[in-house]
Amino acid sequence: MNKDITALKPAPFVTGKRLEIFDLSTEPKKTIQALEAGKPVLIAGDYSNGAVLLKELQQYLKSKMPNKTFKEQREYRSAYHKLSNLVLLEIINYQIDVKKAPSIGWLEKLYDGNQNFLLTFPQVQGLNSSWQWYVNGISVPTLRNKIHPYYGVYFPTRFDHLTVFDNFLKRYEGPKKSAIDVGIGSGILSFQMVSHGFQKVHGTDINPNAIIGLQEFMGDTKLSRKIDLECAPLFGSMEKETELIVFNPPWLPISSDDDRTDEAIYYPEQLFPDFFAAAKTRLAPDGKLLIIFSNLAKITDVTNEHPVENEIAHHDRFELERCFKKRVKTASDKTTREQTWRSSEEVELWVLTHK
Repeated sequence: MNKDITALKPAPFVTGKRLEIFDLSTEPKKTIQALEAGKPVLIAGDYSNGAVLLKELQQYLKSKMPNKTFKEQREYRSAYHKLSNLVLLEIINYQIDVKKAPSIGWLEKLYDGNQNFLLTFPQVQGLNSSWQWYVNGISVPTLRNKIHPYYGVYFPTRFDHLTVFDNFLKRYEGPKKSAIDVGIGSGILSFQMVSHGFQKVHGTDINPNAIIGLQEFMGDTKLSRKIDLECAPLFGSMEKETELIVFNPPWLPISSDDDRTDEAIYYPEQLFPDFFAAAKTRLAPDGKLLIIFSNLAKITDVTNEHPVENEIAHHDRFELERCFKKRVKTASDKTTREQTWRSSEEVELWVLTHK
C-alpha cells in the first residue's frame, strides 16, 4: 500500500494582473478580446455566466478555425483550452463564490487547509463532473458492481476493449496465481481478473490519484487482499516473474506540448521500448503478455507506426500468439464532432509470448 502519496489537483490560479469581470451586463466580444490579449477574467453574478462566456468563445473559435478532421479538432481544442483557462471562479470557504453554483465535495477533500483561491472555469467544470461520477458511480458491463473513479483518474466511456478482454479471460486456461496490471487506472482490468479467479494482482500507476482512489474504494475488503497497489511507473518494485502481464496504454502518441498534460490519452516515445524491455524479465517462461490497443492513431493519420507491431518485427523478445480485434460501435448521433473515421476503428487485444 501507498500511504504517503499526495493527490494531484488543479493548481490554484495565481495572477498579478487586474481581473476583468464578466457578468450578464458585459459584452462577450470585448471579453474574448481580453482573453486573446492574455487577460484573466473573473465570472461574477450567476455560475451560468461562465457557461455563457465559454459558449460564446467556442462559437468565436469555430468561426475562425476549421474543425472537421481529427488534426483540426485537436488544434481547435488546443486553442480553446488556452483561452478558456483564463476564465476564473473564486473559491471561498470551499464554495464557489457565485450564485447557483454546484456544491463540489472535491474542494474540501483535495484543498484541505486552503479555503480561498481561484480556479479556472474548465477546472471547476471538471471537478464538478468528476464529483458526480465519484458519488453516483459508473456501471461497467463486465463488472457486477459500479466503479467510483477518483478525481483525475481515467475511466472508459466505451467498453468494447473490456468485452474483448473479458472474453479472453473466460477462455484462459493458464495458471492464475499472479498477474501484473501496468497502469491500473480505475482498476477495471484488475477487478475483471479477480472475478475470473486470479489470486493476486499487482497494480501500478504513475498517477497517485489512481492509487489513492483504489485504496479508498477497496478499503479492507477481500478485494484489497487480492490487489496490491504501488504508485510507480511500469512494473514498479515488482521483480518476480508472473503468469500474466496486462497493459492498457494510451492509444495516441504525443505530438504537441499540450498532449503531455494527459498521460492517460497520449504516450511518450520511450514508453513502449521501456515497457517491452522490462516485461521480458517479468514474464514467466510460459506466461502471456496482453496489450490492449487500438488502430485509432493509424486511421486518424496521427502516425503510421504501431508500437506492438514494431516490437514483434524489430526485436527478438516476444512473438505473437493471437490478436483479437473488435469493431468499435459508431459514434452517437448527438456528437457534434466529425467522426467518419469511427466506422473503421477497432480495438485490439495482442497476446504475446516469449520467443
